Amino acid sequence: MVDVFEKMMKDGGPIGRHVERAHGYFAFPKLEGELGSRMLFRGKEKIVWSLNNYLGLVNHPETRKIDTEAAAHWGMGNPMGARMMSGNTAMHEELEKILAAFVSREDAMLLNFGYQGIMSCIDALVNRHDVIVYDGEAHACLVDGVRLHVGFSYKYKHNDVEDCEKQLKRAVRMAEKNGGGILVITEGVFGMSGNQGKIKEIVALKEKYNFRLLIDDAHGFGSMGPNGAGADEEQGCQKGVDLYFSTFVKSMGSIGAFISGPKSIMTYLRYNVRSQIFAKSLPLIVVEGMLKRMEMLKTMPELREKLWHNVNKLQNGLREKGFDIGTTNSPVTPVYMKGDLPEATNMVVDMRENYNIFCSVVVFPVIPKGQIIYRLIPTAAHTDEDTEITLKAFEATKKKLDAGAYKAEEIPDMADLAGYGQKGDM
Repeated sequence: MVDVFEKMMKDGGPIGRHVERAHGYFAFPKLEGELGSRMLFRGKEKIVWSLNNYLGLVNHPETRKIDTEAAAHWGMGNPMGARMMSGNTAMHEELEKILAAFVSREDAMLLNFGYQGIMSCIDALVNRHDVIVYDGEAHACLVDGVRLHVGFSYKYKHNDVEDCEKQLKRAVRMAEKNGGGILVITEGVFGMSGNQGKIKEIVALKEKYNFRLLIDDAHGFGSMGPNGAGADEEQGCQKGVDLYFSTFVKSMGSIGAFISGPKSIMTYLRYNVRSQIFAKSLPLIVVEGMLKRMEMLKTMPELREKLWHNVNKLQNGLREKGFDIGTTNSPVTPVYMKGDLPEATNMVVDMRENYNIFCSVVVFPVIPKGQIIYRLIPTAAHTDEDTEITLKAFEATKKKLDAGAYKAEEIPDMADLAGYGQKGDM
């Protein structure tokens, strides 16, 4: 018999196997100072493109003021207990009504956390007789929700409506056999590629098949659509989306989440979502802060206008310089390059230490071998100067990558990074 701890130490996992070299720099880096477009990393100021602070609300004076006042008034513990037992308040219910109206749904339900919240919602929505059909590049929280499902599930190729219909046909046969229903799950905006989900096209499939549609719009809420109500508003198909889910950790610069839809289904979920029934209520600090953020989202269109100014400036600049940013149609900005893991990490080091640009990089096993994806998140907090400096840095480092300057056998060791960048390395 194998000791479970010993097994973990030998394997480490696909990402954890690099812990000794990666921890503290490539993984679990420490950004310090005021949250914004420029922060400190290892004592030096960097232009940061790794914060999902789409509307710049994280450090907006009005949100900082309300968060401070709410903390002083309520403290961290108020309310105590789960909402079903002793943690419900008029303020929680008010926020739910505002969220529901904003995304054009009958009702909404607050969730303490996005990840565990949507997992638990999926678990509550389907039973062993039901079938789930979901996008192949769905976020990990959705995949883990599907894993909780004890019935059948079918994955369709990413944003491939034809394959979605193929899997729906399989799901129909299985649901009819088991006496169950079908739940289709996709995203409003996919956080890696920046592509919007094919929501409108999937909604159109309802004319041929009987199913309910759930979308995770964590990256779309607040940033997409004429009013910021999300990707389904952007695509003009809100009525066809049965359940709309989003978090507060992206555009809203807060924590928590919500799901919205028909009033009868929200009532059902309130009494059946285990991660909420058995968890303490969302603190009033967060709830009051979110009420202010929703007011700002509805009355300050300049926040979205600034976001999209920065998105267009960055994305157009990258395209003009010949970079491949895929087919993103959202603020999420991937930059696709060719290279292996050591090349990617050496390039990251050069970018951070010599060009003072901090952005996230994605390599194998998240994506296929031989590919590198830089993932940039433009926000309303960035300036034109931030963008111009970043474009020049990408142009310079891309030339080095193409010339083989980052070739190496292994990723850099943390010990080798002491003082790096002070002598014009690479």
